[in-house]
Amino acid sequence: MLAALPTHWLGIHLLDWLVVAVYLVGITALGTWAIRKVKSSSSFFISDRKSGKLMMMFFNFGTGTHSDQAVSVASKTYSVGASGIWYQLFWVFPTPFYWLIAPMFRRMRAVTTGDYFEARFDRGVAVLYAIMGIINLIVNIGVMLCGAAAIVTAVSGGQIPREYAIVAMTVMFGIYGIAGGLNAAIVTDFIQGLLTIVLSFIILPFALNAVDGMSGLREKVDEAMTVQYEQALTEAEEAGHPGTNEHGQAIEKTDMFTLVAPGEITVFFIVIVSLNGLVGFGTQPHTMGMCGAGKTEMESRVGLTCGIFFKRFCTIAWALTGLCAVAIYAGQEPAVEGDEVYGLMANKLLWSGLVGLFIASMLAAVMSSCDAFMVGCSALFTENIYRKCFVPRASDRHYMMVGRYVAALVAVAGVLFALSLEDVVQGLEVFWKVSAVMGTVFWAGLFWRRTTTAGAWAGTLVTFASLLVTSKISVLGNVLWDFNARFAEHLPAFLTFSKNTADGPQLVLQQPWQIIFYLTTGLVAMVAVSLLTRPVDDKKLDRFYECLRTPVGPGEPETEPFTLPSGVEPAPRRLWIDLPGFEIPRPGLIDIAGVAVAAVAAGGVIALVYWIFGLGV
Repeated sequence: MLAALPTHWLGIHLLDWLVVAVYLVGITALGTWAIRKVKSSSSFFISDRKSGKLMMMFFNFGTGTHSDQAVSVASKTYSVGASGIWYQLFWVFPTPFYWLIAPMFRRMRAVTTGDYFEARFDRGVAVLYAIMGIINLIVNIGVMLCGAAAIVTAVSGGQIPREYAIVAMTVMFGIYGIAGGLNAAIVTDFIQGLLTIVLSFIILPFALNAVDGMSGLREKVDEAMTVQYEQALTEAEEAGHPGTNEHGQAIEKTDMFTLVAPGEITVFFIVIVSLNGLVGFGTQPHTMGMCGAGKTEMESRVGLTCGIFFKRFCTIAWALTGLCAVAIYAGQEPAVEGDEVYGLMANKLLWSGLVGLFIASMLAAVMSSCDAFMVGCSALFTENIYRKCFVPRASDRHYMMVGRYVAALVAVAGVLFALSLEDVVQGLEVFWKVSAVMGTVFWAGLFWRRTTTAGAWAGTLVTFASLLVTSKISVLGNVLWDFNARFAEHLPAFLTFSKNTADGPQLVLQQPWQIIFYLTTGLVAMVAVSLLTRPVDDKKLDRFYECLRTPVGPGEPETEPFTLPSGVEPAPRRLWIDLPGFEIPRPGLIDIAGVAVAAVAAGGVIALVYWIFGLGV
């Protein structure tokens, strides 16, 4: 008698493997097809600036939405409750400003944000930015790979090791990203954007059904928190400090449905993290590609603002899935790690075939972002370091090949960073902070003429040093510096909170205060040094600001960064606030209307969130 044929391989049903295989073959073929459109280094790094509104929306949505975000929001919600949604939803507050940011980047007529720093300051600051930008994107790629690997490992029941998943996914997005550059990213992101929406919502209906809807969810979560509260009281009693934790803070029953929680995720946290996000958005290296690939300024505005708004609805689904995981897994032994819950829910609740669709959607979310970030790193090194400092007069083909080699090295660096992370939430927090290191310099350079080259160096280095001093620094598992271990207990109580870690409760500096510290010290250093050093040449500044205020015309030919095409006259200088030394342009009707509509939409998203989490009361 013949033995029964196997139905699973590596913990995943063969039908699901078939679905994944169909996706991988199709998306890789589509990405490599984009090679034919790559005719120059410019088209490799910034595409051909011919993308319309729909393609730009899906490109921005795909680039800005990652599976690690689903993992981090679900993980944080699983550990602290509904307030964990703010680990991504805080971006809703900066979103209306994207309507203004997108055309500004398009008017730079640049390939990388490093071009901005060279045009505004000098080549040295551009190289400094390129280094910081490469670090930023490697961190981002590593966080995404770490989050996706957590999903794959959980879905397979632990049979696919995290390390294997990370390497396999890197090979996948590297094939067409290295070959097709940003053209491949834009072409594939239309399909992958749709699949990212599937990733965000596919588990939720099954999860809500398993907990008997919102009413059942509230009841089951409340029961789990009651048990947890009683256990904490018992442990405190046995430890000799009844009613309080080891830091003397009162033990309270957690309300998992409150969107603003005492302790970690407060209104103060949301405001400061949102500000940090806005400060750092302009210096995220992939922002230039997200804004600059559109045919016109309107394509860039609509693509960026609307594309990122799609993500806000996905964030709601991630948080609800995390709460459902509390109802299903809370109190389970051995304890379920937060990074595992998204994949475990898929493994537990989805049917065969749908699990394959879930995995394919997760891969789409990773690949649609990692390819763009990899190309962004490649562009920074090739355009702002290699071309400017080492080989200034090589052929265009030579620069394109260098870009591809660098893209491959960046992918490897992302793998190494992913393997070093303890969890996805930690990686996400590192990304927030690194993104803002040159943010104050970027915005000051746009609006304050007196910002000098020396001031840019001082502001960046002091910000980065302040960030490092207030952080924990580890290399290969060896802790070199830990601010919280040394100083947290000596800080005023309002600066700290007790954070649950693998080693038990730990007193730590609140993240908003850390952000305020490094942004403030960097800003003060930049302003002070700028006032004491030689200003940037007026002629250079005039050319810089003329380009920024001159709209991009339909079919405008490519030029050098911050250079108006032949025959194009600079737009007249119209200031909103006429202060000596400042360049704050007067917004037009389209600017004001777009920000107003986006602000109303942002308010609607917040209202929707409060309504959804109030259901079942």
